[in-house]
Amino acid sequence: MIRRVMSQGTRTTPELDLVESPPGVFSLDESYAYCERIARGHFDSYALARRFVPEPLRPHVWALYAFARSADDFADEPRYEGRRRELLERWENELERAFHGEAEHPIFIALADTVEKRELPITPLRDLLNAYVIDLSVRRYATAAQLERYCGLAAQPMGRLFLHLFGQDDPSLQRFSDELCTAMQIAKICHDVASDAQRDRVYLPADDLRHFGVTQAMLHEKTASSELRDLVRYQLSRARSLFERGRPLIERLRRIDAQLAFQVALVCYSSERLLDLIEAAGHDVLGRRPRLGPADKIAILERATQVRWPDASLPT
Repeated sequence: MIRRVMSQGTRTTPELDLVESPPGVFSLDESYAYCERIARGHFDSYALARRFVPEPLRPHVWALYAFARSADDFADEPRYEGRRRELLERWENELERAFHGEAEHPIFIALADTVEKRELPITPLRDLLNAYVIDLSVRRYATAAQLERYCGLAAQPMGRLFLHLFGQDDPSLQRFSDELCTAMQIAKICHDVASDAQRDRVYLPADDLRHFGVTQAMLHEKTASSELRDLVRYQLSRARSLFERGRPLIERLRRIDAQLAFQVALVCYSSERLLDLIEAAGHDVLGRRPRLGPADKIAILERATQVRWPDASLPT
């Protein structure tokens, strides 16, 4: 969930060499500060959610984000072209070393501390790296089932890590989280159709493309065709259905940990608001990409506030 929480919108990459460990020995505080710099260097639609993370947990969120963001950059950023697989393999090795107390890079020094203090499992972190490796070679998905399996690696692990971060490891909560994370990933896929097509990636399932009569050429046009609009409308309905399947997570968390329920609500409502903006644009995802504005963020915050404080309202 954290990766999805922080992946939409405009971002700027800080001038950090993510590959090589900076010179000198990093203390734990310096390592967390390094991760925070990465987090604050990426501006996105879910900065609102990050702002309300409880202060004691913020450094751990930075560590997880820095790990995922750096690996994502290895898979996508032009400056890593020709080295992508090598760097992701190195990150996998660094992850294993961190779990054995051998971390040297500041990202993994912070991550190792987060893993120990919050008792995080290694499997979701491995799954995230596997998703980035898949992105290097798999550029098309034949069916919705194949895409959902990919989401099981690319999106669902962060939701599970987020629950663990707050001390929640009930499998029933994880099932609802998986649905919400998949919904948010599909929302992101619809939002990023144009930018993904520029990188020769098409996450929209091929059988859906055929059904709605969408050709590869249509994905590179300046405005969406009626066929593509119909396909996006269908994908948004799929995402909304998954949101409904996962929505009980918020109410169940509210009874256990109101702060966590508030956090999850902020994330989910931000993604759902993005769906609303795509609909308002006539499902044209090739023109101007919808972004959350100040009014949207206020509406999201008001709605999420009702989860934690049902009788409260923000001042007008």
